[in-house]
Amino acid sequence: MNTQPHRLNLSRTSENTSDLDTSSQKVAILLCTYNGSSFLREQLESFINQTHENWVIYASDDGSSDDTLAILNHYQRALGRERLIILDGPRSGFAKNFLSLIKNRSIIADYFAFSDQDDIWFADKLERSIAKIPSVSDSPALYCSRTRLVSADKQEQGFSPLFSSAPEFANAMVQSIAGANTMLINAQARDLLAQTPDDTIIVAHDWLTYLLVTGCGGTVFYDRRPSLDYRQHSENLIGANNSARQRLVRFGRMWSGRFSEWSTQNLLILHSFRQELTPKNRQAMDLFEQARKSSFFMRLFLMSKSGVHRQTLPGNISLFIAACLNKI
Repeated sequence: MNTQPHRLNLSRTSENTSDLDTSSQKVAILLCTYNGSSFLREQLESFINQTHENWVIYASDDGSSDDTLAILNHYQRALGRERLIILDGPRSGFAKNFLSLIKNRSIIADYFAFSDQDDIWFADKLERSIAKIPSVSDSPALYCSRTRLVSADKQEQGFSPLFSSAPEFANAMVQSIAGANTMLINAQARDLLAQTPDDTIIVAHDWLTYLLVTGCGGTVFYDRRPSLDYRQHSENLIGANNSARQRLVRFGRMWSGRFSEWSTQNLLILHSFRQELTPKNRQAMDLFEQARKSSFFMRLFLMSKSGVHRQTLPGNISLFIAACLNKI
């Protein structure tokens, strides 16, 4: 593997011909690192190889003790301090680290892309993402996609689940459909996320993004085509969750009450955005919350009335069982 960073060819033009020239629109790549030296170089190289070249990397390191900072500094010297900015993370977990970047008002861009430290972006990831969502809009917008799953040594292992139902708040209340590593948001979505209270517990920043964008009347573009290689290895904080064993683990979380705890934390955050929620979504949230406190038959009735659902039949069956057991 070549560990030396490539030099940017700033005169290169994209082969994608579009009626709208988006090449001047700036993307802030929000990269959170923690002891990621094993795979970080390949992730950084995949940024450099993007067909959309107007980007800046903001790397927030959460106290790495391996060679992560040395690698970042090496690439910073090659790319320049204006292309790779290294920051100190809050050291409170990956979700709070990403949120610290979202709330950092010195980071100014048209778009904001979340990134893990161990994936490999496809060369057209940013270009394809930008083509899907407006940079200037009255409402927040989010792009997300499937992923191609690879092993630590980059052997293909399949794909993340393919979802066919339309992204919406009634789904977001009980399911996150895409990983943060695939996400790109516009400035309006960034401003929305930046209002998240500092003292709240964040279950997952990708789930929070899906909840807030859909809940507050924004638009989600779910791309059925993968936009990156999602590396599966022993140090993953969160895996792909698409195997039979992982589905059993998810069901076990419902049985144990873990899913109910996540719902509680998400609802606490949503209440702080209550006035920004659309009337329809506010009603759906209230019905879902009321269902969680109701007796058996009323709980099932209110769950149905709220419209809350998951993307697949097995997912909805597990949700129904969870509702029966009052584990929602």
